[in-house]
Amino acid sequence: MFASERVEAISVMGHKRPHEYNEEEEESQKTRKKRKVDDTGQKQHKHKEKKSHLSAELFGEECELSHEQVYEFLKYAALGKRHNATQPSWCHIYHQRHLARVVVIVLQEVSQLYFYRFYLQFKHLRKAFQHRFSLPPTSANFIDSMCGEGISMKQQNSNQGSTSVCSRNIPKNSDLQKDAITQKYGEEKQGLTSYLLTLEEMRKYDYPLEGSPGCGNYVHTQCESPRTDSSPLFGLDCEMCLTKMGSEVTRVSLVDAEGRCIMDELIKPESQIVNYLTRYSGITQKILLPVKTKLPEIQDKLKKLLPRDAVLVGHSLNADLHALQMIHPSVIDTSLLFARHRGRRFKLKFLAKAVLGKEIQCENKVGHDPTEDAEAALELLQYFIEQGPKKVVELNLERVLSTTKLMESLEQKSMLQMQENEIQKHSSDPPGIPTPWCFLDYLSATGQKTLFLSRKELASSGLYQNSLSTSNKQILKRAIQEVPLSSFSVIQFALHSEHVAPDLLAEVCEKMRIQLADMLTVYAGPFHKDFCLKSVRREFKKCGPIRSLTVLTETHQPHICIQYEVLEAAQLAVESLNGADVAGSCIKVQRPVTVMMLDCDMLLKELEMDIENEGVIYVAGMKKAQTERDLQEKFRHFKDLQALFWPRDLKSGKHRNYCFLKFQTSEGALGALQEINRQRAEGSHLRSRKGLTPSHLHRWICQMDPNDRKPIQLAHHVKHMKKEQLSTSEQDIRKKLKQLDCSIKKLYESLEDNTLCVVLLPGVNRLYGSCSGLGLIGIKDGNCAC
Repeated sequence: MFASERVEAISVMGHKRPHEYNEEEEESQKTRKKRKVDDTGQKQHKHKEKKSHLSAELFGEECELSHEQVYEFLKYAALGKRHNATQPSWCHIYHQRHLARVVVIVLQEVSQLYFYRFYLQFKHLRKAFQHRFSLPPTSANFIDSMCGEGISMKQQNSNQGSTSVCSRNIPKNSDLQKDAITQKYGEEKQGLTSYLLTLEEMRKYDYPLEGSPGCGNYVHTQCESPRTDSSPLFGLDCEMCLTKMGSEVTRVSLVDAEGRCIMDELIKPESQIVNYLTRYSGITQKILLPVKTKLPEIQDKLKKLLPRDAVLVGHSLNADLHALQMIHPSVIDTSLLFARHRGRRFKLKFLAKAVLGKEIQCENKVGHDPTEDAEAALELLQYFIEQGPKKVVELNLERVLSTTKLMESLEQKSMLQMQENEIQKHSSDPPGIPTPWCFLDYLSATGQKTLFLSRKELASSGLYQNSLSTSNKQILKRAIQEVPLSSFSVIQFALHSEHVAPDLLAEVCEKMRIQLADMLTVYAGPFHKDFCLKSVRREFKKCGPIRSLTVLTETHQPHICIQYEVLEAAQLAVESLNGADVAGSCIKVQRPVTVMMLDCDMLLKELEMDIENEGVIYVAGMKKAQTERDLQEKFRHFKDLQALFWPRDLKSGKHRNYCFLKFQTSEGALGALQEINRQRAEGSHLRSRKGLTPSHLHRWICQMDPNDRKPIQLAHHVKHMKKEQLSTSEQDIRKKLKQLDCSIKKLYESLEDNTLCVVLLPGVNRLYGSCSGLGLIGIKDGNCAC
């Protein structure tokens, strides 16, 4: 509307005759000027009314997020581009600047298991939030890193130099056992030989070895004596320049175990240098001009300096040895020693700062100092040996890195002065009490007011203090009062300890398995005594993958019991084959009748209406010979088709005979559903119905064998519970979860429009078993019903 009026106004002005004047034209000008002012006001009003919204790619294989991904999402939501935060890859926040505030609600020790076992109790949670995702189980509440138990980098002087002390949660035994470091080396201290790379590891990480491709002319260090825990250590590091032949070494440093530099040599490359890489190497044409030393001389010198049982230490040492064209049998690589999740590696500069409290590779220096880097790598190994793997894991370096990156991004946006002002506010704190700099602190430094409410609250010093008398009701009351005054809030509700006890968790898990097994099971019959089982299987398989098929002969006429792998398949079989003629018999198809199945129809109806399943349909009957391209081509004509999820078998990796289609609108999904059913009536092999299982729940069902009880291993015996009778404790937790849902509804309703709300069910990860967490996100819109 505004564009057309603007064009019209320009057109009128373009035909104006400047030398003529009359009252009518003057009036016309006044009218146009007034309309222009009105339009400007409308545009500004429209600008102010911009609403934030989400575009989350949480369908199919992308429905499980890591804690780091959730943290990045919250960081961008709170800080935005103005503070150098980046959009998360899995979710785009449109108009982030227009978010009224961010509210994170944490239901401590509640898991995805509780959400779906007591699904009907969460009336608000499952209707008010547009997006849902799985979280890996955690034994500690990862949200604590933003609320005071995160990183507190504090420099302390000692006789041996400056060390970095991090105030954080000490990981529990289950965390230690699952960490990449303790999984490989255990928790106890060991000698240096335990950390030597094996031959297989050297081959895997591209270390120069005898007979390896490209290593034919490499020189051996001739250090072939057996290694012991008292073998001498040497730190090695090289700097390279770019030549016509590629990367060539131009400086090498060797440091002994006492930190003494016993070799620091410049090297003249054989080929012409095309780039000195001064920013990293520190090498310039002027520095290298008088140098005559060649690589073979350095190789001979290293062979003479290194004892027969020498152990070389470095950070990504394989690159240095390739640059030197030398083979050494005993190496320790600190980039692999301080292991990260998923094979990623920490940078040497970060490890030196976080572990040793040393600043290396400083910006005010020209290039890296290989002697400094070699010494840092050596000291990192010595720290690892002296403190042991358990101590290294307790440093929680992943969390330190996350906070360090945030601090650096804030500094890049000229936030240093604001941080110093914030520190001055705490300058009156009693000596000896550290001031933790966590995510909430950084938000405060940017001028945003933060709020944290929990049974375990922050004291004025920034440290946690227990407030176990605080009830969920009291937390809710304070939250409703104080959240509107804060730009970023974390509200934690909690269940009582008896509601998350091991025996109750095992009972809930067992009943969930029973309920899933019953919902995935259908009984069909009666059949003639000589019916063809193969044709029956083929007919029922058209609805989806079958886990098992059993012939029941206890009845007067044969029946079959079929257990599907997909909930939609079982429901499709009930809907499409009940009363159908199969194998020459008119059969009845029904589910088992048990106490826990009495709510089945209601549960299925609610699942079908779940906001996560809006616009999603299930399609069965795909042929084995089809490819993803064939499938996309087959469905591309459907209006508003947004995404396609074609699951694979968890064991074979092959595509299944069903898929899920997600549409931008429910109308598009309904149109596609009608089209597929019309084609089926004309002889098509495809069958379809509305979706019942969100992507994350679908994966959970496929990964969980309803007859397998091994995932929950209790240290003590848990009595078998009758599936027809609910325990008193489970009835109680049903009531408590309903109260939690009501509390979240009251808090949600008190929020103003355009508020981003994130609900986290962190899950549990303990010695007796683990349960995945669940996250729900949405931006409140006054037009949406809660």
